[in-house]
Amino acid sequence: MPYSVVRSISIFLLATLLGGCLMVGPDFRTPRGPCPKNYTSDTQPTKTVSSPASGKAGAAQHFQTCRDIPGNWWKLFHSPEINKLIVIGIEHSPNLAAAKATLREAQEVFYAQFASTMIPNISGSLFAERQQYSFSALGLSKSLSGIAAPTTLFNLYNVSVSSTYALDIFGGQRRALEDLCAQVNYQQFELEGAYLTLTANIVTTAISVASFKAQIAATNALIHAQAEQLKIVEQQFKLGGASKADVLTQETQLAQTKATLPPLQQNLFKNLHALSALIGSLPDEKLIPTIDLDKLTLPSDLPISIPSRLVRPRPDIQASEALLHAASAKIGIATANLYPQITIGGNYGFESLLIPTLFTQPSKVWLIGGNLAQPIFNAGALRAKRRAAIDAYYQACAQYKQTILQAFQNVADFIRVLEFDAKELQAQKNAEIAAKKSLKLTQQQYKLGASNYLLLLNAQRQYQQAVINRIQAQAARYNDTAGLFQAMGGGWWNRPCSLT
Repeated sequence: MPYSVVRSISIFLLATLLGGCLMVGPDFRTPRGPCPKNYTSDTQPTKTVSSPASGKAGAAQHFQTCRDIPGNWWKLFHSPEINKLIVIGIEHSPNLAAAKATLREAQEVFYAQFASTMIPNISGSLFAERQQYSFSALGLSKSLSGIAAPTTLFNLYNVSVSSTYALDIFGGQRRALEDLCAQVNYQQFELEGAYLTLTANIVTTAISVASFKAQIAATNALIHAQAEQLKIVEQQFKLGGASKADVLTQETQLAQTKATLPPLQQNLFKNLHALSALIGSLPDEKLIPTIDLDKLTLPSDLPISIPSRLVRPRPDIQASEALLHAASAKIGIATANLYPQITIGGNYGFESLLIPTLFTQPSKVWLIGGNLAQPIFNAGALRAKRRAAIDAYYQACAQYKQTILQAFQNVADFIRVLEFDAKELQAQKNAEIAAKKSLKLTQQQYKLGASNYLLLLNAQRQYQQAVINRIQAQAARYNDTAGLFQAMGGGWWNRPCSLT
């Protein structure tokens, strides 16, 4: 558990001991999470298929239960470029900085509430005044001897300390601290969630950048091949071995392939700009290194926590539980407001007309008193507020359950997606190999006159699409692997250092 959370809880426990034992309202207990045997409705896969022809991206992945996730899970891709981007992003991301500041704000609000309610406040005062007092103010305009009443001019000095303290007999103030402590926990897990989202988005966006670069390179290679083929057709046309229609058809095919390039370039620059924003830099700062899709390593061992433990590590579930805790504490606050509120206070000091006698025994002054306030009639407003707090608790409880359902859905989705990603990459690589063989054979047949030009064009289109599909399937395996690490909580509990 993060140090800031432990510190908040420790202070709250101290406040509870200082305030007594009576606390109205419900005592919060962590709800029991679901305990299914598997994430999926049928038999959960233990590994994916492999595709050796696809290189590193085609490796089989094994789903290993009861294995923990490393805090720096992105290092499993063995990409120095991605590691560098993560370091820059964590240091410069405005979203992460905002989440840290929000957590510090919640902590300071908690400490301020603790200091102002659970510890008697003591204040000192020092004042001096010069005053003229007239007996005429009392209606005595003359003395008994007929002489006008004199006026009195004097100085008054006062030094004192005062203190007030609200007795938390029914636990309203301690419930308020409990609420604020839960808010601190909520902001702590919101920070962890921001950290997890940032790192996952950097990884997936970097992979998308590498994917579009690979697709652009494949398209440029195809454009070069088609341009060479156009030269051959033009030469054949000059020699009478090809028709003008064949030349125009090849020109059309080349133009169509070139037309696929701008959308790929557009997506590349959009992802580059998005990656710049993620790491907290402007698009023109050129901090993004070149990432080669073929050099990435696909993590082969994927740690899968058992379903009953999923609810503990995910930051969004922990944040939702903290909100549920805060809603429970608010019921106690609303309940305590139905009972008497008792405040005691007093002051002690010295008051004198002369400075030399200010701190003497005759100048000593003191006061002690108490105040009790009990709601008598408010037309049911306080009870309505309590019912509203109970309804808010049920709302938070439903939202907590929905968060858990979404978490299980995320994990189940990625387990299945990774299973089918492996099969798709295998199929796309086989299709690419077949399309390449078909293209080479058709080109040879066309040169020998054993194949017509339409078959050659069709083979070119099939090979182009097969290459693009293979690259997309390759990137999908990497991106969905990162998605699974994010769905399992990202291993923030194993991070070597705290975010705060």
